[in-house]
Amino acid sequence: MKSIKHALRLLAPLALLWAAVAGAGVAQRGGTDAAAQAVAGTIDIHVHSDPDDRPRSIDAIDVAKLARARGMRGIVLKNHYDPTAGLAYIVRKEVPDLEVFGGIDLNLTVGGMNPAAVEHMAKVSGGWGRFVWMSTFDAENQVRYSNENRPFVRVARNGELLPEVKEVIALIAKYGLVLATGHVSPEEALLLFREGQRQGVQRMVVTHAMTAPVLMDIPQMQEATKLGAFIEFVGGSLAGGDAASRIDGFAEAIRKVGPEFCILSSDLGQRGNALPPDGFGAFLLALRAKGFTQQEIDRMSKQNPARLLGLP
Repeated sequence: MKSIKHALRLLAPLALLWAAVAGAGVAQRGGTDAAAQAVAGTIDIHVHSDPDDRPRSIDAIDVAKLARARGMRGIVLKNHYDPTAGLAYIVRKEVPDLEVFGGIDLNLTVGGMNPAAVEHMAKVSGGWGRFVWMSTFDAENQVRYSNENRPFVRVARNGELLPEVKEVIALIAKYGLVLATGHVSPEEALLLFREGQRQGVQRMVVTHAMTAPVLMDIPQMQEATKLGAFIEFVGGSLAGGDAASRIDGFAEAIRKVGPEFCILSSDLGQRGNALPPDGFGAFLLALRAKGFTQQEIDRMSKQNPARLLGLP
């Protein structure tokens, strides 16, 4: 009897986790369950939407309306190939009472590591362009990881940042923008943060630190936080067979890095996955089921992203 009770105690946290993961499917169908309610007051810094050149589940105005309906505080619109500062301006007019931001992803479509494009983005009407993501799909690290033979955007050579990268970082500091690492390697990310610290950048974040092709290890995350960066963990789809193991890995890393240095986001908007606010809620519940307190979840989904964006 004792052994049965012991086994039930061990299984209880796993059952809670799988209940949260299953909630993603309910939320995707438009339910107003706990997963959908969990995002009230949060800021999701990683939302994909139409218009885009790949299938998305929802457009920018509709995802903002859904976020507002869920009681969220704000979202950041991310596009790999088009700057989204102007889109954020338009969405704010259509969906008031929601903080909407955009940015620029330094892939080949904007000229790669292009200081002129960054400065233009920072000056777009409203000033809602806040993020500068280093290259993602066109990053050297991504292209090599994917074993592709095509042009890429380089940030460093022989362990030294390129001059144009330092110029971009200077603009990030000048305009109070967010330096986000995109899909560069962990070693390159740390180079960026050291230069960012040297130039006075106040807001830095490792983009989905544990997701391929970034795959930053915990000592590297800890070093990044010492340089002043937040560590982003993205929920993505919780419908896959690897969801439980991913949440386990995230939980271990967050505990070792410290919730005070971490930001949770969705990285959703792909067609077929949960809509960003609902999938984000399922992600928060899955981490709650791993033993994080509501205060810790709030720190990672409300206070820390607000600090990153320069909000009160």
